[in-house]
Amino acid sequence: MQIFIDDEIKNKVPFAKLAVIKYSADVKDINNDMWEYMDSTIIPNVQKELETKNVTEFENVLSSRKAYKAFGKDPGRYRVSSEALLRRIKQNKGLYKINTVVDTNNLISVESGFSVGSYDLEQINGDITFKIGMAGESYKGIGKDSVNIENMPVLCDSDGPFGSPTSDSEKAMIKNSSKNIITIIYIFSEYNCIDTLINKAEKYIKQYVDAKNVETFIVK
Repeated sequence: MQIFIDDEIKNKVPFAKLAVIKYSADVKDINNDMWEYMDSTIIPNVQKELETKNVTEFENVLSSRKAYKAFGKDPGRYRVSSEALLRRIKQNKGLYKINTVVDTNNLISVESGFSVGSYDLEQINGDITFKIGMAGESYKGIGKDSVNIENMPVLCDSDGPFGSPTSDSEKAMIKNSSKNIITIIYIFSEYNCIDTLINKAEKYIKQYVDAKNVETFIVK
């Protein structure tokens, strides 16, 4: 399996890239150590930052919003997932607890401000292309009836779109039965700290998901 970024995305947002972590794991319901770290360190740090700035002023949220505008998608109506998570923290709503992979995925997203998606590789067919959704395209989102992906940056396999920085489809969602996983960090800026980002993400995934056979790379 290979991963490509379509020319249309690169033409509109030249710095677009994907930080990728592939691994195997036994998915569990919860990792209490991760939630202790999230609740005692990450969320308080974010809350302190939110005292002096709006969610949309977080640098990596802002770059994603600018990219959506460049693609022709309203970032206020179709928020990237990192913005949605930060807004929940700002509103003291708390974060959902799903499973060890998704929860760690959200830890990376909250700390970095980048949207992050994790997908079951066994449900993905062929190569993956990161492209812009076509007119009239949609898919059934996780916990949603339908997600309008027209003009939205989306991951596609040979069967069609299955994921985006806003909301993923049910097709490759992580379940407790998932064994081979790919975690993708969506980056829409020049961002000079990508090696530090992917190394920290790898550390979290090994620590809180007990990942094995870990492989990391960057798609530009």
